[in-house]
Amino acid sequence: MERTSYRITRLPNGLRIVTESVPGVRSVTVGIWIRTGSRHEPETRAGIAHLLEHMAFKGTETRSARELAEIVDGVGGQMNAYTSKEDTSYYIKVLDEHFPLAVEILADMLLRSRFDPGELEKEKRVILEEIKMYEDTPEDLVQDLLTETLWAGHPLGRPVIGWERSVSAVDRGALVDFWRRHYEPSRTVVAVAGNITHERVVEEVTRWFGQWAPGTEVEPAEPPIPRPAEAWRRKPIEQVHLCVGAPAARYGSDELYAELILTNILGGSSSSRLFQAVREENGLAYSVYAFHSAYSDAGLFGIYAATSPETASWVLDLIVRECARIRREGVSEEELARTREQIRANLLLSLESTGSRMNRLGRTLLMLGRVVPVEEVVARVEAVDRDRLVEAAERLLDPERWAMAGAGPAEPLRLREVVG
Repeated sequence: MERTSYRITRLPNGLRIVTESVPGVRSVTVGIWIRTGSRHEPETRAGIAHLLEHMAFKGTETRSARELAEIVDGVGGQMNAYTSKEDTSYYIKVLDEHFPLAVEILADMLLRSRFDPGELEKEKRVILEEIKMYEDTPEDLVQDLLTETLWAGHPLGRPVIGWERSVSAVDRGALVDFWRRHYEPSRTVVAVAGNITHERVVEEVTRWFGQWAPGTEVEPAEPPIPRPAEAWRRKPIEQVHLCVGAPAARYGSDELYAELILTNILGGSSSSRLFQAVREENGLAYSVYAFHSAYSDAGLFGIYAATSPETASWVLDLIVRECARIRREGVSEEELARTREQIRANLLLSLESTGSRMNRLGRTLLMLGRVVPVEEVVARVEAVDRDRLVEAAERLLDPERWAMAGAGPAEPLRLREVVG
């Protein structure tokens, strides 16, 4: 495997720049990663980080929202952003010849946004509609409900988008205060991948971000304390949506790789155990899968399924039985080898995208303080053996450690009754 290479520079104000040169392509993807997300908000301002991300696109001191979009569209670029529980990312993908423009546009959006009160009121209405959309999307709703149940009272348990009452209460003063406190160079990584040199990147980033003044430090967040509770939301919909979950490994931990492999074996593809048992063998669900979310000091393993009200208890029973079988019998060497190869192939195929390369650089440097090369990930995946999967199964697949959430028209299911 050809070794990937990257370079890192730290500016005097604390801003970190990481690059990966990919000479065989014509694109460059520029990403700005900021170590702030929904877990850094006060409860009364839940959703403000996501709202701030939206407002960055709504006009700067020199450009309107339309002008920002037209400039990027005019060079065939792609611009977007997202907010998660622990970070916010803004990114632009352009032809290499338009790289300076991408950096300048991102700097304009992040450092010179107007936060116009009129635009703020309009964007709040947009997000309130987005919240309603989530309420009408039971798959998203039940997964948020699971997180809220497992980590009750902790910021990681709150939805990134916030609540109607908290978003409605945000005014321009609160938004500017949050921006000044959390958008700060020492909490920021500029990640660039594509047909560009490190020296050129440092030159342009220094030009536009070098005078960004350092701010005050943000107090470190406390990790959540999980609880094996249950929650149910009655909704007049056709299916019951179920989600069970357990505390899992944090981002970057030694246990993470075994847990990711176990998640894939259990419910990560059409050949996975849950897909076969629930959908193929019994025809009880169209959608059934397992997932894993890792954060700086905590993690969440979950299983999701949607089925008819009359078969919901049957599906839950199959999930419990399949998890018990893995704990009792382990996994086969064939399953392990196949999953290792799936993960390896996905990683190597991602190298064909400058966007994927940029994401890997930015996220690992922001969250871990170093870039984790693809070669290291592959080696750690290959090092997972069946004994480590048994250990992971004991951590993740014990129903006594699970929280459960459900949404649908039926009476609440009780996980403890199914487990017996």
